[in-house]
Amino acid sequence: MSETASKAPGSAAVTGDPNRWKALIFIALAQLMVVLDATIVNIALPSAQTDLGISDGNRQWVVTAYALAFGGLLLFGGRIADLWGRKNAFVVGLIGFAAASALGGAATNEAMMFGARALQGVFGALLAPAALSLLAVMFTDAKERAKAFGIYGAIAGGGGAVGFILGGVLTEYMNWRWTFFVNIPFAIVAALGAYFVIREPEGGRNRNPLDIPGVLLSTLGLVALVYGFTRAESNGWGDSTTVGMFVASAVLLIAFVITEAKVKAPLLPLRVVTDRNRGGVYLSLGIAIIAMFGTFLFLTYYLQIVKGYTPIKTGFAFMPMIVGMMVGSTQIGTRLMTRLPARALMGPGFLVAAIGMLFMTQLEIGSSYASIILPAMLLLGLGMGTAFMPAMSLATLGVEPRDAGVASAMVNTSQQVGGAIGTALLNTIAASATTSYISDHIGSASTRSQQQLVQLQGQVHGYTNAIWFAVGMLALAAVIVVVLVNSGKPDTSVVTGSGEGAENELPVPVVAH
Repeated sequence: MSETASKAPGSAAVTGDPNRWKALIFIALAQLMVVLDATIVNIALPSAQTDLGISDGNRQWVVTAYALAFGGLLLFGGRIADLWGRKNAFVVGLIGFAAASALGGAATNEAMMFGARALQGVFGALLAPAALSLLAVMFTDAKERAKAFGIYGAIAGGGGAVGFILGGVLTEYMNWRWTFFVNIPFAIVAALGAYFVIREPEGGRNRNPLDIPGVLLSTLGLVALVYGFTRAESNGWGDSTTVGMFVASAVLLIAFVITEAKVKAPLLPLRVVTDRNRGGVYLSLGIAIIAMFGTFLFLTYYLQIVKGYTPIKTGFAFMPMIVGMMVGSTQIGTRLMTRLPARALMGPGFLVAAIGMLFMTQLEIGSSYASIILPAMLLLGLGMGTAFMPAMSLATLGVEPRDAGVASAMVNTSQQVGGAIGTALLNTIAASATTSYISDHIGSASTRSQQQLVQLQGQVHGYTNAIWFAVGMLALAAVIVVVLVNSGKPDTSVVTGSGEGAENELPVPVVAH
């Protein structure tokens, strides 16, 4: 591998691929495609449902089929990346995602659509951990790593909001099918760029045999968990199948942990998650995502149903959050990450986001966008952007090269599971509060217009109740960071991977404690 070496004052020599910054462009492009897809399809769903004749009861499967495959197979995808090589997994994931997107765009019935979405999830589960672990092994200098993860964190956080804008434009001016077809050029450019530009560092592959029991237990356990929360949203928490899914998930995941502690070459080495810093990142990030996903959902409904915004106007209403995330990730996070411990950025970042959420608890039917939603979105984006960047980096920092893929997969798993929990949990809280409000107030409404007003007030009451819960989630994420994450600011020393599966030495930054 061609390498350059430079020396920072008072630091060890830093090695790196001279094409690593070009590689970042294609890795970021792929990440943008995956994150966009999570929200862009939501905007197109009503139109696709009408065209394909999907029933109200089945429409959730357009989202659920993707979430089940993606969330359930992430750990497996991360392990495959470690086994095949991250570049190979990245390129195959991109090509497969493009093919699945083409199938979705060409769908003629609901079965074809659900199958395409499941395939997108399968290849997304291969692509996402490969992208993050490539960054982990290509950027080993602390300052360069801060910049690279700042860009990646901004895209991971802000890409979902961009999806609302792009989804609105494509659906309103072209056709819902283009929300799928748009992935194809993204994937082709990223795959070609990755194939010709990325040269993965040697010695980071884990060539141990695949842990089949671990694959089956983790996949089935995560699928049961995600499906349980998805079903709770539509059928209620007391539904027998919902309860059965949660019980099955608990049994399977406990069996998975026991298996991983005993097998020689585990799918998820427990050393990856038992490290207090990485464990703290996974847990706090998952809880923060619970709050964030719910906000996306409620604010979209509030703007379109209560305020009467068009899909495009709704998308642009999210712009302040994107700006806040960009500033938080690429300016605040990147500049301070090498000067401050991670928790000094993550804790305050989650608290700033919680203050933004507090603004949104004041929402009423006649609330002004400029006085409540605009500052709320800016603070939410600024806080989450500042917290995301060190979280993304710390989640893979110091991990052995052979574990880079599975450590990266855990970041995505915590976000995916957090998103599924957030959507179901906050939706249930909102629906319950709305029903209660309407039943208490509808009796005093004598005319049809008054009844409609009570129903709108009930919806907003439900949203604000759920948003209060989201404020608590962000505060809890900040507490977890303060309690568990104790790493100091990163230095520019390097250590070498060791142990079975790390065939050659690979520089990785260490964290000063």
